[in-house]
Amino acid sequence: MVISKTASDSDVSVHSTFASRYVRSSLPRFKMGESSIPKEAAYQIINDELMLDGNPRLNLASFVTTWMEPECDKLMMDAINKNYVDMDEYPVTTELQATLSIFNRCVNMIAHLFNAPLRDTETAVGVGTVGSSEAIMLAGIAFKRKWQKKRKAEGKSVDKPNIVTGANVQVCWEKFANYFEVELKEVKLREDYYVMDPVKAVELVDENTICVAAILGSTLNGEFEDVKLLNDLLIEKNKKTGWDTPIHVDAASGGFIAPFLYPELEWDFRLPLVKSINVSGHKYGLVYAGIGWVIWRTKEDLPEELIFHINYLGADQPTFTLNFSKGSSQVIAQYYQLIRLGYEGYRNVMENCRENAIVLREGLEKMGRFKIVSKDNGVPLVAFSLKDNSCHDEFEVSDMLRRFGWIVPAYTMPADAQHVTVLRVVIREDFSRTLAERLIIDITKVLHELDALPAKISAKINGIEKGLNGTVVKKTVLETQREITDVWKKFVKARKTQVIC
Repeated sequence: MVISKTASDSDVSVHSTFASRYVRSSLPRFKMGESSIPKEAAYQIINDELMLDGNPRLNLASFVTTWMEPECDKLMMDAINKNYVDMDEYPVTTELQATLSIFNRCVNMIAHLFNAPLRDTETAVGVGTVGSSEAIMLAGIAFKRKWQKKRKAEGKSVDKPNIVTGANVQVCWEKFANYFEVELKEVKLREDYYVMDPVKAVELVDENTICVAAILGSTLNGEFEDVKLLNDLLIEKNKKTGWDTPIHVDAASGGFIAPFLYPELEWDFRLPLVKSINVSGHKYGLVYAGIGWVIWRTKEDLPEELIFHINYLGADQPTFTLNFSKGSSQVIAQYYQLIRLGYEGYRNVMENCRENAIVLREGLEKMGRFKIVSKDNGVPLVAFSLKDNSCHDEFEVSDMLRRFGWIVPAYTMPADAQHVTVLRVVIREDFSRTLAERLIIDITKVLHELDALPAKISAKINGIEKGLNGTVVKKTVLETQREITDVWKKFVKARKTQVIC
């Protein structure tokens, strides 16, 4: 006789995940649940929500690496349970005084790439960080401490330190200035000149300037700032004033580009006033998000009192970071890329990125609708704006491209160029020629669809129109909603009548 029984809710082993009660009821979002759920259900529920994210490969807003080789993925997973700070337990992965570890190898390789003045047996000075934001914080702290020590030795005030930058700096510089009480003196931008003007920057330097920060690869348009001219002008000012104002180079985006595409460009430690450089390994260093580096010119440029020594993890360990524990996977991935690709491999990747950027730029220029804002030399990206945005603007283009899967940001420039709006496409290693050509086709489609719209939707959303005498008429919310609805009804109806079955 066959004995059978009805499966209850507790018999999770006989249910598929989608047949279980866990997908029929809401799970807690902001408080921990009282009871456990099966691992399969937890995985499926989280995985289903993550499907709603955009495709990282099509996220053209980001400079951050979104693809690595499977072999490197495996190395990262194998090391995911290793704590980067446990130097004695993982001497090969991390830094131990008597061992030239993977960490130290990365620091030295990058220092040599940046032409640090190292003797044959000399070890480079640098640290790995979570990204360029932490790297910039550490470099800034070092500059501030050196400036304070010198001022105190001279019997002078240390109350008003400042940093000179362009208005195009990334937000991490504003964070540093806020968190560590340093004034940020910004050189304003102007139309068609979207980076820091070295002449104006040096004019802002005074006795309280702890450093001038130059950007090798502006976030806004990818352009390299003229570090060589800045260095030469600052040398002259230092001679006249008796100051010794140094330079920090924020090479978050351009540090792994310039050595391979523009090896003759002087921006690094070949310039005497450049005392520290940060670079993002997770950008064009070709590693997944979570790794940055800061390199100092010499040991004297990093004050010894900023380095802490601990021994409670098994051995004396020097540390200079803002955080403590973190995974080792990204450091190992960086070492993999450095030895796997070598100089030749990095150069080939960067050349491909530049060539695909040229293809995209030329495709946009052929449309005749866009003005190219980015420069030929710099980070391989294309920043562009509409020549005529009186009917439709860049934000509408960005929004409509999302229907094709593309994430292309639109933004306004900083002061004093905030009236300029641009779209930006970052060309990464995994952005192929085929994708560049596909994007051109989709942008063309978007422009045609926008041209078919009877009015600028953004203006109607704001409820603003001009009256007969040119005065601005502000409509009520209800009037605006009705008009927007009518516009879209007419647009959809027109599209339906064009369908051929």
